[in-house]
Amino acid sequence: MKKTVIAPSILSADFSNLAEAVVSIDAAGAGWVHLDVMDGNFVPNLTFGPKMVADLRPYSSAIFDVHLMVSSPGALIAEFAAAGADYITFHAEAAVHSHRILGAIKDLGKKAGISIVPATPVGAIEPLLPFADLVLVMTVNPGFGGQRIIYQCFDKVRALARLRETGADYLISVDGGINPETAALARAAGADVLVAGSAFFSAADKTALVQQLRGNAE
Repeated sequence: MKKTVIAPSILSADFSNLAEAVVSIDAAGAGWVHLDVMDGNFVPNLTFGPKMVADLRPYSSAIFDVHLMVSSPGALIAEFAAAGADYITFHAEAAVHSHRILGAIKDLGKKAGISIVPATPVGAIEPLLPFADLVLVMTVNPGFGGQRIIYQCFDKVRALARLRETGADYLISVDGGINPETAALARAAGADVLVAGSAFFSAADKTALVQQLRGNAE
């Protein structure tokens, strides 16, 4: 049985000490670091750019999972690839030529992901699934950490899991409101990657939390 990937989001970390936050993710055994890039346009918040990714890269051997919540993702992928991203995920809602962007990410030697917000149905990206390495289902409206999960979004996870049975090969990621209880629902629906922000950085024992999110802890 495939082990669930835990990808703590540094959006919920102390921005004055992100290097320590990344080190804590490695130490907890999570394996991935989720980096939310926001432009204040596609979502109502601002975070950081490629330099932050490049500056954090020497502090971690984990997979860097860069989530572009920006209005013009195609213009930024080369910079984030050069900065050290392993996965680059952009929003279907922000792109007209999503197929082209998926291909461009792969041409840069990176894994290509596509994301949908809660209001977007899976059908909107179904033609793109054979070209994606990862599909990110937002289970909150993106822009801020610490929001309550929208449970109906798990229907989209189940739909993506069914569609994958036809031969596509992508990971299903869930982002928003993930804690030990909701993680169990996400895993049951078919999620492979769980993005956790507030739950991870507020945990007294981060290693134990990672195991709980994976479903391995008692």
